[in-house]
Amino acid sequence: MEEEFQKQFGGLLADYTQLLLGQQNTELQKKVEFWMLYSYMAKSMPSLVKHWNKEFPDGKQEMMNIIAEIKKINEKQKQNR
Repeated sequence: MEEEFQKQFGGLLADYTQLLLGQQNTELQKKVEFWMLYSYMAKSMPSLVKHWNKEFPDGKQEMMNIIAEIKKINEKQKQNR
């Protein structure tokens, strides 16, 4: 991939994180990226994600923690509008 594309897409992800959560930093952006990929994979290949969840229960728990954190921050963002 071209470096310029990666920079442009990184900007898109940063803007998405800002709009979704009302704040943006590298850690939140990475969590949003994991959340989006996991959500997409769970919808497009649920059997694969179920297998991963069974294989890596600690990973699944961390993913659930990330999802809960994003949901909490998003709800707070919605209330502050």
